[in-house]
Amino acid sequence: MLRVSLRSAVAGTVAGLPRQFWWLWTGTLVNRAGAFVLPFLAIYLTDSLGYSTAFAGLVLGAVGLGAAVASLVAGVLADRLGRRPVLLWSQLLSALTLLVMAFWTSPAAVLALSVLLGLSSNAARPAFAAMVADVVPPADRVRAFGLNYWAINLGFATAAVGGGLLASAGYRTLFIADAITTLLFAVLIWAKVRESHPGMRPGTAAPVRSTGSMRDVLQDHVFLAYMGLTFAFALVFMQHMSTLPVQMADDGLTPAQYGVVISLNAILIVLATVPITRWVERFATARVLATAAMFMAVGFASTAWASTMTAYALTVVVWTIGELIGSSIGPAVVADLSPASMRGRYQGAFGLTFSGAALVAPVAGGWVYDHLGQTVLWLGCGVLCGAAAVGHLLAGPPRSRRLDEIRAAEHAPTGAVPAPAPEGRDEAEQAVRRGD
Repeated sequence: MLRVSLRSAVAGTVAGLPRQFWWLWTGTLVNRAGAFVLPFLAIYLTDSLGYSTAFAGLVLGAVGLGAAVASLVAGVLADRLGRRPVLLWSQLLSALTLLVMAFWTSPAAVLALSVLLGLSSNAARPAFAAMVADVVPPADRVRAFGLNYWAINLGFATAAVGGGLLASAGYRTLFIADAITTLLFAVLIWAKVRESHPGMRPGTAAPVRSTGSMRDVLQDHVFLAYMGLTFAFALVFMQHMSTLPVQMADDGLTPAQYGVVISLNAILIVLATVPITRWVERFATARVLATAAMFMAVGFASTAWASTMTAYALTVVVWTIGELIGSSIGPAVVADLSPASMRGRYQGAFGLTFSGAALVAPVAGGWVYDHLGQTVLWLGCGVLCGAAAVGHLLAGPPRSRRLDEIRAAEHAPTGAVPAPAPEGRDEAEQAVRRGD
């Protein structure tokens, strides 16, 4: 009976998604499983090359700078040139950069190549997300992005273990192996992935040029509101990599114990992403996002009273549930909000929420921790995410109206009847169930 139920759950999760999505999903898994360099880059710079910890931090910041630039530039290119060329050339450039980094190790070269690595490796993200939105129907996008998130984390966990083994044979091996898996993704794109941009697909009579600009994205107040709420969510989430290990050390816990506690995050993501994604599809988007923010609020606020390894582990379990819910549905919301010809721009702009939070969160969290204390920091995280939860509920109706407008605009030229917006559909279904 259990075997039948499990088989049905798996079948329901993977059924109905287009073949092109599964080629993209496979490429993600291969690429992430071979992403050996970034997790070990700081150790490589300090232990192998003998650079200072400060220089290693500067290099990681350079990678982040390249990633931020890539979010905007690659998003525009994905709309103007197509998703496939951006995906293909980003992987080829990443592989080349990794190979050069393995042999060119002067300080100036390392910094310059790190910016290029951040730029090339992250240029694929807006194009990838736009392509998923192109090929996956709106009703299946939450499930598709959830499965992709699962592949990213499974691959990352594999890379962490495999990278440790490869490093024993020399750090240069990490760069070469990473480049090989990146090239494999490029080959898969070239051989199996077709262009998906509306009007640029094979057989289209007249290519449709990208309409609009980044100015239009920045004038979309509904989308900016969603970005702001996600940024608040990300600011709190990023504390697990900056102030959380500091507090655990202050409580007398070792780095190894921090590693065990934080590994629960990856384990839960691998085990629970698929069932949670299937569950959240049943509910209104605004309420799902609010629920994610509340799990994040409770989990991080509870850290104020944690002092033992077990207590910290429990807080991680709580906020990981919030991360799972929010990360699965977030890109799908962006895909629904963006006009078809501007999906790259919207996904690129959305990428700035987490890259910006990665820069701001350690500084802001560290300042609050040092000057106001740990209790103020963690309760403040709870208040911030709680406010984000309320914001998502208030933003739900305007976002639903915006989705209806997009559907109507996209169907107007053909005279087709606009499909109901996912959130509007969910709200209507919930109203029927409640009897209101």
